[in-house]
Amino acid sequence: MIVSKNKKKTFQGMSYRELQKHNSENRIELSPEDQKWLKENGYKNIGWDNVINLYRNIQDFLAKYQVKDLTLEELFLEADRIGNKYQTEDEIQDFNQKLAKELNEIAEEIDRQFPQTEMEIIDFSQNTKSNPTKKRNQKTYRTTKI
Repeated sequence: MIVSKNKKKTFQGMSYRELQKHNSENRIELSPEDQKWLKENGYKNIGWDNVINLYRNIQDFLAKYQVKDLTLEELFLEADRIGNKYQTEDEIQDFNQKLAKELNEIAEEIDRQFPQTEMEIIDFSQNTKSNPTKKRNQKTYRTTKI
């Protein structure tokens, strides 16, 4: 029986040469310390298994860089997105209902402790008491406390 050698090996849709090129291009984007670490730990861009291991490590470093650049709000959103992957729709909906209820209770407590006794009314009429110098396309209004 003859085995055909025309079938190319691929990793994530990339051939050996494409994977090597991808590693070379992405390795440049790493910090010098990380590049040095890869070299010291024997990650090479030669040999099928070595190329795959290098690819995985480079991807790990690049993912770490993305997390470093996120703001606190983005980190919370990312954590929420990851957490939602492991929950059913019913669990997510139940959580959102409980969260809305808690937020309403907090808002009511704030209103109870800090009541707003003065109402503020904004008068957008054109008749103001004083006529300040107006710049072009500038609107004026006055506020009244009751």
